[in-house]
Amino acid sequence: MRDLVEIGMGRTARRTYELDDISIVPSRRTRSSKDVSTAWQIDAYRFESPILSHPTDALVSPAVAVELGKLGALGVINGEGLWARHRDVEDKLAELVAIAADDPDPYAAVRHLQKLHAAPLDPELLGQAVAQVREAGVTTAVRVSPQHAPELTPALLSAGVEILVVHGTIISAEHVAQGDGSPREPLNLKTFIAELDIPVIAGGVHDHRTALHLMRTGAAGVIVGYGSAAGATTTGEVLGIGVPMATAIADAAAARRDYLDETGGRYVHVIADGDIHTSGDLVKAIACGADAAVLGTPLAACASAPGRGWYWPSAAAHPDTPRGSLLQVAVDDDRPSLERVLVGPSDDPFGELNYVGALRRAMAKAGYCDLKEFQKVGLSVRA
Repeated sequence: MRDLVEIGMGRTARRTYELDDISIVPSRRTRSSKDVSTAWQIDAYRFESPILSHPTDALVSPAVAVELGKLGALGVINGEGLWARHRDVEDKLAELVAIAADDPDPYAAVRHLQKLHAAPLDPELLGQAVAQVREAGVTTAVRVSPQHAPELTPALLSAGVEILVVHGTIISAEHVAQGDGSPREPLNLKTFIAELDIPVIAGGVHDHRTALHLMRTGAAGVIVGYGSAAGATTTGEVLGIGVPMATAIADAAAARRDYLDETGGRYVHVIADGDIHTSGDLVKAIACGADAAVLGTPLAACASAPGRGWYWPSAAAHPDTPRGSLLQVAVDDDRPSLERVLVGPSDDPFGELNYVGALRRAMAKAGYCDLKEFQKVGLSVRA
């Protein structure tokens, strides 16, 4: 039952909850963490942890995607980022980071990022990046926007992409485009997905209705949220849109149950994307109903991340409405390895290392052995 509050005469709003508002309530016999599996499988692809990377050049290069895959996670390359536009990406990133660190103008780095993204997309370059990941023997995943999906997908398929992520701040199964002057036909996701032989993950969505509609397109997974990260993502300031992640995940999980009944058994994965900064946030996202979660700032802090300790969301490069800025999340002398962030060992008492180990231990404390069962764990809301 929705909790509606009156915000003025004749206008109501729904009371919603962030991940910070809830806590896990263990109520079953505890188990050994050695008996717990954090494995996640979508379509034919199995991962030892329910973790995807945010598709930003700040944290995913082909080399990092390979490293993520070997550590049991899924690295998602930004198919419209610098790897698809420039041959000297590392030099371009060095320029960008230097501006972010040294230029007194707080907007200079965003302008430079926009300039770098003004270079034309080169499907051949993108294909080379995908092939590099594929040749390493790990699962390849690439993010494209709905606008560029038809243009880039053929090259991605030729290069061997295995999971396609159609991703925007907000997307829907249907997009009304009459009279907008767009040179492209709006993407019909249902038709687009039906013509592909690989699984498609699509999002972001924010509520039950949009999640259900997106599931009906044939998507293998639905992304909930837009990757919000305090200090880096500015969608709330620019568009006035916010996603209370605990409520949004629970709503999408309810849509998953409804769609499962509607289709007689087709399961669509719910992937949480936003406000996951600590291992406790990851645990709570799974507990609210997510099958997997997207990490942004935690991975950007890694020693191998291309952004050298700086993070920015993919939406920060939008040519006329940027919705993000460059945020320093680690300094050179204090950047942990990707392995320590994901699987430990940890000496950090605040949940910024060993995400998978913390998830496994939380599941064991609550008495659950696998992720889907853990979605039933008890929750409490702070007063």
